[in-house]
Amino acid sequence: MELAYYSDYAVRLVNSEEPVREKDTLTSVEAVRALFGANQSAARRATDADVTRFRSVRARLRAVFEAADGGDETLAVDLLNSLLLEFPVSPQISGHDHRDDAGNPLWHMHLADHPSNATAGYAAIASMGLAFHLTEHGVDRLGLCEATPCRNAYLDTSTNRSRRYCSDRCATRANVAAYRARKREEAAERTDREASTGRTAEKSQNGSR
Repeated sequence: MELAYYSDYAVRLVNSEEPVREKDTLTSVEAVRALFGANQSAARRATDADVTRFRSVRARLRAVFEAADGGDETLAVDLLNSLLLEFPVSPQISGHDHRDDAGNPLWHMHLADHPSNATAGYAAIASMGLAFHLTEHGVDRLGLCEATPCRNAYLDTSTNRSRRYCSDRCATRANVAAYRARKREEAAERTDREASTGRTAEKSQNGSR
């Protein structure tokens, strides 16, 4: 499994909450287990106690995205380093379960789950995945959706570093909102011009009397 895959762990956890909308889906052990995706062996270790612990890690990961989105690269790195120190990973070479057409192992780096509890395991691989993405692509590739009031986290993988929204849905909504705002502004300017023209014409009529 490629290290880049693990960066999605961080995004999934951060986006389990939408602070502006006051929505939080991380309210049960089942919600915690769902975050693990296909890694069901790790998910089964989750208990009710992990709900609170996951929320704490989520707040720290969001702070990394907020710092990066705000242009404070040093703070983003410092915050992520603190997570890496607290939740170390155990890298291993894996490939016995993945083989090519000739039957040869497809060797790749794998991050072993931390054995203490579900939160420690998830935080370790999420932080390492995010760190890999940051160092490979740049701090400015960590962003928060610009579509108000979304603010979901995303990882920019575009070729020209142009991503601004977490999804096509948010991009469409933002574009529609911007279009409507332009139309309202144009209508207001047209109204002002018409009113100004009317006042000028009225002054001309009064001056000719």
